Amino acid sequence: MQSTYIYLLIMAGVSYIIRVLPMTLIRKPIQNKFFQSFLYYVPYVTLAVMTFPAIIEATQSPVSGLLALILGIAAAWFGADLFKTALLCCAAVLAAEWFLL
Repeated sequence: MQSTYIYLLIMAGVSYIIRVLPMTLIRKPIQNKFFQSFLYYVPYVTLAVMTFPAIIEATQSPVSGLLALILGIAAAWFGADLFKTALLCCAAVLAAEWFLL
């Protein structure tokens, strides 16, 4: 039981350090364009890394998840809103699970 508290304290400390160090060490605006663009895209890359594998592995077969991912990207690319894209992806998974597999 004590080791659980130690783990929680270590995780809290690491999370705190990750958030506090940039605020304390970087006080003036960042002028480097490469570093600015890197920091701009970090949240999007993090979200993509967490989301894309979950999309493929959330279904009974990876084929239906991959089909939904491709159709969702295409629907968003052609301007479909979030509800229509989600509806299309759900329908694609349902059809793939029923008919293809």
